[in-house]
Amino acid sequence: MEVIKRQKWEKFFKRRELVHVDVVKEFYAKLTMSHNRKKDVARSKVRGVEIMFDHLQLASILGIPGNNEICEYIKEVWEESKYTKPLEIIRRFANDETIMEARRVKSVELKPFQRFIHFLVMKNMVPRFGKRDTISYMDLIYMDHLIARRLVNLPRVMMRHMSYVI
Repeated sequence: MEVIKRQKWEKFFKRRELVHVDVVKEFYAKLTMSHNRKKDVARSKVRGVEIMFDHLQLASILGIPGNNEICEYIKEVWEESKYTKPLEIIRRFANDETIMEARRVKSVELKPFQRFIHFLVMKNMVPRFGKRDTISYMDLIYMDHLIARRLVNLPRVMMRHMSYVI
């Protein structure tokens, strides 16, 4: 798919490795994160082995770029940034230019390609459980970046998501 190729994420999406759920649970149970403007660092201990990596090392492990500019991780904050204007994004994805204030976009309002991009974001970029009938603002932002062909720093987004879920 063109979106994945443009981002240079092919290796990440082709990975089909066995996941040891108990090891993942132990990793997250002992995970600590630190952040600054230039770097995110994860630290954990699994079966007595210390693990530490930053977003650039994660990029290397996953075989994907780790130096792209866009790495926003936004939860329920409807603010404008360099690339994002909330009302414009909501109008675009709700396919309704008459919307006058920020609101949630429902998945039934999406066009088929937009639904696919939402699935990609929800299952691969920031995976989580929960309702899928409304789309979070963060998902809308990532969808907008991907469709607009802006390069996203996926390893940094993943690390910020890891920090959020612990």
